[in-house]
Amino acid sequence: MDITAAVAPAQGQPFALRPLRLDDLRHDEVRVRLVATGVCHTDAIVRDQVYPTPLPAVLGHEGAGVVEAVGSSVTTVREGDHVVLSANSCGQCRQCMSGDLSYCEDLFGRNFGGRRPDGSTALSDDQGPVSSMFFGQSSFATHANVAARSVVAVDREVPLDLLGPLGCGIQTGAGAVLNEMRPHAGSSLVVFGAGAVGAAGIMAAVVAGCTTVIAVDLHDSRLDLARSIGATHTVNGRSGDVVERIREITGGRGVDFALETTAVPAVLRQAADALAIRGTVVLVGAAAPGTEVAFETGASLTKGWTFKTVIEGSSVPQVFIPQLIDLWKQGRFPFDSLIKKYPFDRINEAFADSGSGATIKPVLTF
Repeated sequence: MDITAAVAPAQGQPFALRPLRLDDLRHDEVRVRLVATGVCHTDAIVRDQVYPTPLPAVLGHEGAGVVEAVGSSVTTVREGDHVVLSANSCGQCRQCMSGDLSYCEDLFGRNFGGRRPDGSTALSDDQGPVSSMFFGQSSFATHANVAARSVVAVDREVPLDLLGPLGCGIQTGAGAVLNEMRPHAGSSLVVFGAGAVGAAGIMAAVVAGCTTVIAVDLHDSRLDLARSIGATHTVNGRSGDVVERIREITGGRGVDFALETTAVPAVLRQAADALAIRGTVVLVGAAAPGTEVAFETGASLTKGWTFKTVIEGSSVPQVFIPQLIDLWKQGRFPFDSLIKKYPFDRINEAFADSGSGATIKPVLTF
């Protein structure tokens, strides 16, 4: 099948729209006509080879579209279903069998390897193979053969051009709060980095009943948005001692929970230092492999604090994404306020606006 896709041709190079060939659907795959797809920071760091998915590649991992065909062994969706595309997993390892799909033992291969488990790729051109199956989908394309475990059926009444970001960025921030932190009503939570992931964390904190929700960022426009979606306090990271300001807001005790989305080591250290006794800090920001952070472990020993790394919100996408859609329908999770839409052929503009902070969550439309 002939399709059009945005190809990442080489490290750090702009995406290029090209005609490609999509191969035959496998028994455990779903062919999806893309309606929209989110732009995520993970796409940028793979384009720039912080994570080594082989290039050239078709990236994109927040797809939303309509099922056009299903493989012979697929029973979870059928032709005509509206779907959101999320991360892939093997379904057979100990983590998957325990319900921890986000920590699949073949996580890297299934999501970043650029190939199916048998080594084949779904995409090619006259020069040869093009890496595909990014997060089981490669959604920067008009059509994709998608791993069935990446497919989430959704309500047909909800606009598909809004739903793609639920597949990764929004799911990650909200899931880190609701699935991992599980804050109790009346607790305090700070989010470092009020981009799409951080904003989702703020909205989730409100859903959970946190009564002190602090947003920390370098951009006043993002802090203004954070207040509009539920932050009770905001701190500009350039304005002084961030940890001291958080302690002032919390009456000297620190925060119960901290969500760190920036992947900047110095910011993660601030998040840990801002914790209250028995506090928890969760890291979701993706740093380069080998990145290290120094924590204070003398005086802080008596705090009994916890540090976790979390990916994809520790969620089961087929369960969690419909829950987020229900919250949105009730007006309790306004993630659509983060979105700005771009035509597919303006993909490089969307990435530039995301990188500069001009747009919180770009969504490409087909």
